[in-house]
Amino acid sequence: MAEQILLTSDGLKELQDELEYLKTTGRKEMSEKIKVALSFGDLSENAEYDEAKSEQGKLESRINELEAILQNYKLIDEEELSADVVNRASKVTIRDMETKEDITYQIVGPQQANPMKGRISDESPVGKALLGKKKGATVSVETPAGILKYKITNIELKK
Repeated sequence: MAEQILLTSDGLKELQDELEYLKTTGRKEMSEKIKVALSFGDLSENAEYDEAKSEQGKLESRINELEAILQNYKLIDEEELSADVVNRASKVTIRDMETKEDITYQIVGPQQANPMKGRISDESPVGKALLGKKKGATVSVETPAGILKYKITNIELKK
């Protein structure tokens, strides 16, 4: 059996919305692209058709991936979590000990991770280092750029 995927309630909604979009709008748009590409004629030399079919494959692959996730997830009960330690779903503010810069992340599962939106995976080096730690703790994280040290300055739970 596949490993259960932990999701926050927000993450579950995002994945459900993405799946719905891909199955409806995404498939419709892809069908139109293929139809336009077919109108260019000879399929043996039709780069637009080849590209559209490749994109269709990627779309269907993502739909299959989302369906598999949504058949095998476990919702994180955010009501049972404590702000005393870093958990999945915690919003954590850390201070880079070298630059003295503060960074805030929400710890999420890999399917929800998006560093540009402030969400890092619990399986990432920083996420792993933070899990289970308390406010005030200092963590060292081995990265390709070397060892980085962070101090946990705040832990919140999204309510």
